[in-house]
Amino acid sequence: MFDPKLKEALGRVQKPGRYTGGEPGSVYKEKEKMDVRFAFCFPDTYEVGMSFLGEKILYELLNSHGNWWCERAFMPWLDMKAEMERLDLPLYTMESKDPLTAFDAVGFTLQYELSYTNILAMLDLAHIPFYAKDRDESWPLIVAGGPCACNSEPIADFFDVIQLGEGENQLPGICAEIEKAKKEGGVPKKELLRRIAKIPGIYIPAFYDVDYYEDGRVKSITPNEPGIPAVITKAIIKDLNDFAPPTNFVVPMVGAIQDRASIEVLRGCVRGCRFCQAGFLYRPMRQRDANLLNKAAQDLCANTGYEELSLSSLSTSDHSQLEELLDDLNEWAPEEHVSLSLPSLRMDNFSQSLIEKTTKVRKSGLTFAAEAGTQRLRDVINKNVTWDEIEKTCSIAFANGYSSVKLYFMMGLPTETMEDIEGIAETAQKVVDLYYNTPHAKGRGVQVTISCSCFVPKPHTPFQFVPMDTEEMLREKQKHLVECARARSRKIKVNYHDSKTSFLEGVFAKGDRRLAPVILEAYKRGCYFDGWDECFRYDTWMQTFEDLGVDPFFTAPMPNPRLERKKKLLVYDPAMHDYSKEAPQWRQLRPNHFVLCSAAEAEQWSKEV
Repeated sequence: MFDPKLKEALGRVQKPGRYTGGEPGSVYKEKEKMDVRFAFCFPDTYEVGMSFLGEKILYELLNSHGNWWCERAFMPWLDMKAEMERLDLPLYTMESKDPLTAFDAVGFTLQYELSYTNILAMLDLAHIPFYAKDRDESWPLIVAGGPCACNSEPIADFFDVIQLGEGENQLPGICAEIEKAKKEGGVPKKELLRRIAKIPGIYIPAFYDVDYYEDGRVKSITPNEPGIPAVITKAIIKDLNDFAPPTNFVVPMVGAIQDRASIEVLRGCVRGCRFCQAGFLYRPMRQRDANLLNKAAQDLCANTGYEELSLSSLSTSDHSQLEELLDDLNEWAPEEHVSLSLPSLRMDNFSQSLIEKTTKVRKSGLTFAAEAGTQRLRDVINKNVTWDEIEKTCSIAFANGYSSVKLYFMMGLPTETMEDIEGIAETAQKVVDLYYNTPHAKGRGVQVTISCSCFVPKPHTPFQFVPMDTEEMLREKQKHLVECARARSRKIKVNYHDSKTSFLEGVFAKGDRRLAPVILEAYKRGCYFDGWDECFRYDTWMQTFEDLGVDPFFTAPMPNPRLERKKKLLVYDPAMHDYSKEAPQWRQLRPNHFVLCSAAEAEQWSKEV
């Protein structure tokens, strides 16, 4: 039975289907019989959150326990947020419609730094105090996990528990401790947190003190409770086959951005691109067995009715049994009208065989990551792709009827010059020329799309100490790229990211706990949905930094003399991932600094630079 307030709100918003629940595949249980209730919160819209595979994995995993109930909540869009505030309607979960305060734990996934204000907005809508220190055992535990947890310090003060690493073991462990404590009649919050802290990879921010030098550098991060580790090792699953992919998805009522069946074929990456945080965080690379994947995929498509299956990973074509898996999938997929897509293909192992086995039902788009426009810069970032491989890949695609290709690049990379920017347009033009020099269907033109993001140095990567390009530098490069592309061909389309949002992302990526008041104040001044162009308020952010006396350039330095500071302790010290704790002084990178980027070599490289 819908709350009358909810009914009224739904009648006044654009997309009520975002907030009604009741989708096929939703899990419903008798809440009176539950020992643990967990609310999984995605800090963005329903359409974005319902595309997130990690939620689907943990939703099925937790609900496989008969006495636990995992439900979902999403950040309401602007119209629904306004209605909920007007009607004093607390943020609720999609399944039971209960407010978040009715749950034992409320978990947020940290996928993107610019979602931090959305987390505060969701807590605010739920009438839950922002700071962990203001919540006793009468409030739900506020939990976080995901890639941004590797440096969660800017928002650490808002969370009780932060998971470092992979959550399939950690989250059930947290729920088990909650269940145990409830059956004991309840325990003080601090005691519960002490128990949870024993789970591998768990970080309890309240159990650590941060000290600073007078000049603002981090001096130390030390435990303030007995038995708490000084350094936390991320949790990993040794054998992915121990955790079969989910075979039931909640099928969205409103189209998700990625509305298809998806199975994770492997985790991690062996490539070692020096800018890629995910490639280092999810090491070592582990893959699932082809037979397990085939069975899970068939069950998933049968249970959901999806007619597109995505084989998901950081680098799907690196799976050692990929050809065998595709053969197995093609024994049933064409009959069920299920098309196959490989979203993470590498140019150096793309083949005629792969394209034939993934286009039996229908063609999906082709996207490749070249990352840099010249071979010199690709070598610098350890992106082992050559023009010969780009040429071979695109030739195969065009010969098989493709007429559009999307190429991903980054801008602002270390040692980058305008020649490298020109190389992006030149690479795209070579692809256009290649199309017309390859036999193709008559009357069809080619479209090459350049998608160019701004480089943001991320923690736990070899480039973590590299300064970001200034906003002016990035704007100049973006303008030059557009001009170069227009001068070459109308068959080339250029898309690029806003340099302002990238700067803020860089501030949060390597910031410390002194950013928490800034994030909270910015939210109070109207900043949320910062990842959405129509909602981003750069001037408000910069004014908030100034008013609170926090220098964002201290965290996300630009190329200027202030970089000649002394060594700076990493602010994400408790969550080390085998890299040097001391930041080197910045100096001009030389080509001979860049060698093969294994984990050990990455550490050595970081120390040398």
